[in-house]
Amino acid sequence: MPDSAYFLPACLLLGLPFLGFLLLWLAGKSFNKAAGFAGAFITAAGLIISLLYADPQSLHVVSFHWLTIGSTSIDIPLRFDALTCIMLVIVHFVALLVQLYSTAYLHGDNNLHRYFAFIQLFLFSMIGIVLSGSLLVMYIFWELVGLSSYLLIGFWYFKPRAVWAAQKAFVLNRIGDAAFLTGILMLFYYIGSTDFEVLSLKIDSVSPGILTAIGLCLFGGCMGKSAQFPLSGWLPDAMEGPTPVSALIHAATMVAAGIFLLARISFLLTFDAKLVITIIGTITMLIGAVKATQVWDIKRVLAYSTMSQLGLMVIAVGFGSWQTALFHLATHAFFKAGLFLSAGSVIHAVTPADLGSDFDLQDMRTMGGLRKALPVTFICFSVCAAALAGLPFFSGFLSKDAIITEGFLWAGELGAPFYIFPIVVILSAGLTAYYMTRQIWLVFFGQNRFDATRIHPHESPAIMWLPMAVLAILSVFIWFSWNPFDAAGWFLSFIGQHSEAHLVWVPVVASLTTFVSIFLAYREIRSENPFSINTVNAVNAPNALQKLVWLRDYSNTQYFIIPFAFITKYLKIFEKRVIDSFVDRLAKVSVVLGHLIGWFDRFFVDGGVNLLVFSIKSGGQAVRNLQNGKIQSYFIVTAMGVFLLILWLVIL
Repeated sequence: MPDSAYFLPACLLLGLPFLGFLLLWLAGKSFNKAAGFAGAFITAAGLIISLLYADPQSLHVVSFHWLTIGSTSIDIPLRFDALTCIMLVIVHFVALLVQLYSTAYLHGDNNLHRYFAFIQLFLFSMIGIVLSGSLLVMYIFWELVGLSSYLLIGFWYFKPRAVWAAQKAFVLNRIGDAAFLTGILMLFYYIGSTDFEVLSLKIDSVSPGILTAIGLCLFGGCMGKSAQFPLSGWLPDAMEGPTPVSALIHAATMVAAGIFLLARISFLLTFDAKLVITIIGTITMLIGAVKATQVWDIKRVLAYSTMSQLGLMVIAVGFGSWQTALFHLATHAFFKAGLFLSAGSVIHAVTPADLGSDFDLQDMRTMGGLRKALPVTFICFSVCAAALAGLPFFSGFLSKDAIITEGFLWAGELGAPFYIFPIVVILSAGLTAYYMTRQIWLVFFGQNRFDATRIHPHESPAIMWLPMAVLAILSVFIWFSWNPFDAAGWFLSFIGQHSEAHLVWVPVVASLTTFVSIFLAYREIRSENPFSINTVNAVNAPNALQKLVWLRDYSNTQYFIIPFAFITKYLKIFEKRVIDSFVDRLAKVSVVLGHLIGWFDRFFVDGGVNLLVFSIKSGGQAVRNLQNGKIQSYFIVTAMGVFLLILWLVIL
């Protein structure tokens, strides 16, 4: 039943960011200086409301009537449960820190009011997804999130690559959204509703095959938003937007929307659908991890890492444990947002006053030796990187341990071939430790590889490093479990994971894999000295992982655009030689047939009518000539009439 007590918080949570968007947008450039703090104040208010009304033990539903079609009433249901509580806190908290950070990072930008207005629009859209009580309502806000992402990625609209990246993200997300909408329409057809409560009660009435198809269509939405293969190529390119945007929507919140969707619909996913989801997640995880070892852009490394970690979350859902997927979503949101903000601090520190067009601010090969100049940034980056790598005593270790444990328990029930998935997860965790060791060394250790006459590294102001420090602190294990080696803490219990199963050897094996990977990365760095300023060729030399050609060349161009270009090439030939040829011949036949019909119309139809008219007119003219008022003409007519009458009588 609808809960009137949650009517006000529902209105405030959605209304505040939307009003903030309108006010900041309409205020104009005169409000640039105060825009960031105004946005942060609105977000802080939303965070307080989220905490005050958090009630994970109960389900609260607020419903608004939208429209009536025939006898069908369509409502807008909003729901508050444990999943909603977690997501509301994550979205508001990260957004608050990002907006405070942005006030300094984007200081001096002429369009700050527009930037913070777009963030408020994004918050409105993301909160709408989190509160949605039906797939239809979620889809509406889903599209708004796509619009918000497009606006924020292309915020610097005067940069061609930023505009291109925004368009690419928008188009690829539309492909996934089309599949998402197809699944929603199928649910309408087979069940007549997309409300989560109704679906949970009536889902058994749908055949398993149809249910699998619906689940995979809905998963298509996740493939777009959460950058899963083959729709993942937009995420690295989205780094063309401002770095705080990357921290907010491409690390912590927007890309997590797909995982949130899978958590919401987990009850309708069949085994076959989950198996496909697991395979897609595994491919995405591996490609992202390998690609992260091969790029030099500090933000692209983190972007490919995000892609890999999202694949890991998708795998967890495939294992049948959306709770561990959400666990990793929460830990990842904090340490990955911290990494992006720390990367922004590094970029801020190495930005020269006389920036040349040939200088790449984000190329790690132009950095090095920054740990002394940026001590706070170095500590924050290292802590968050340790959490991402899955080192013990950090949050990422716990969430990865939970997923790997679920994977082995899942494989134990299904048979030996399925053990490949958790084993690949462990190997991917090793790759994560490898490329994060490589990145930390490139940025903070070794020799200075920048021009010291132009670049003078300096620590960021407090308004920037304080959010980084908070996120680094939240990357420690204690916030999620009292036991640093057991993921079964308060967080998993909070979201409904009460399983007592724990494989003692999993943390040991995962830790050994991580430490071995760190050692291998360190040995490669020390033995080849690839990052010396005097060994440019060594810097560009591929490592062992880069020799995997099929992974090295991965991109949407290689595995998505090129196949479609190949298909469209032959579709173009087919259209030209078959369809266009048929249309041309049909047109020629139509013209000839039209001429024939025109000729028949002129000579037969019009000719017959004209002949009849001419005959009647001629007969009438002849009769009129006899009625001329002369007596002799009347005698002749009378005589002829008598003669014809006698002739007719004789013949009869």
